[in-house]
Amino acid sequence: MNTDAEPLTSEANQLNRYEYLDLWRETFGRPPPKNISIGFMQRAISFEHQCVSGRRLSRQTLRRLKAIARDGASAVNSVSSLKPGTYLMREWNGRTYQVEVINDGFVLNGKTYKSLSAIAKHITGAHWSGPRFFGVSQ
Repeated sequence: MNTDAEPLTSEANQLNRYEYLDLWRETFGRPPPKNISIGFMQRAISFEHQCVSGRRLSRQTLRRLKAIARDGASAVNSVSSLKPGTYLMREWNGRTYQVEVINDGFVLNGKTYKSLSAIAKHITGAHWSGPRFFGVSQ
């Protein structure tokens, strides 16, 4: 991993998909998951660069991390706490699925669903608790 990395600049935000794939490999030392979006790669690479550069976490993030350490992830990751713009990822049968939280539901591959359970059923073909499938509590 490149430890001299700087946060993404405005020029980096203009890269094409292939350039982002190369930047991902350079940053993380391995290829990205299949079907990963450019937006997610931008955020993940920026976050990794921020971590490597030694920037401190916000107080809110530190509080959340302490709550997770104390009470487990379910203490802070609930469906009701998901904000629009949040992305959930899940690998299933060798394929990575990325779901975006929006104001009135969830988006998978351009299609809007009213619940995570509907998406989990679409992915697996069986009834699942959507929050459990994506690792968030109800």
